[in-house]
Amino acid sequence: MNENLPLILMADDSVTDTDFALEALAEFNLTDQMHVVRDGVEALDFMCRRGKFAGRIGPDPTVLLLDINMPRLNGLEVLQRMKSEPELSRIPVVMLTSSSESPDLSESRRLGAIAYIVKPGKFKSFSSAIKIIGQFWGVLNVLQPVQRPFPRLSETED
Repeated sequence: MNENLPLILMADDSVTDTDFALEALAEFNLTDQMHVVRDGVEALDFMCRRGKFAGRIGPDPTVLLLDINMPRLNGLEVLQRMKSEPELSRIPVVMLTSSSESPDLSESRRLGAIAYIVKPGKFKSFSSAIKIIGQFWGVLNVLQPVQRPFPRLSETED
């Protein structure tokens, strides 16, 4: 993976949905910019570079596409943990889920998700949604380099 390109992280236990997403992103040559994890624990491990991702090199995710209904740790729990960690709280989260339940939507927004997309049941509609997300986050969105909020004293001295 090219470190200058944005990284899209998708946390979803559905192989079908992630295969559809990769197929949709192929149109924009973004498949190499997407990494898939299968549950909430893997999502946090990937972002924190721990566990089986301890040696991971490359950029932090530009955006996290997060399913709610996953094993081990669900999407709302992942979102809650992310927003409590300064390094993870800056990663935008798009809920991409089959849940159209009002409490899930409300809780996602309360916890800081920037968008809530209910997965369409048909491939064409799902593919269109993924293309829009991928084109924005992988192509159009201009990223600001992450910088420390304040320089260290030794960095400001001549």
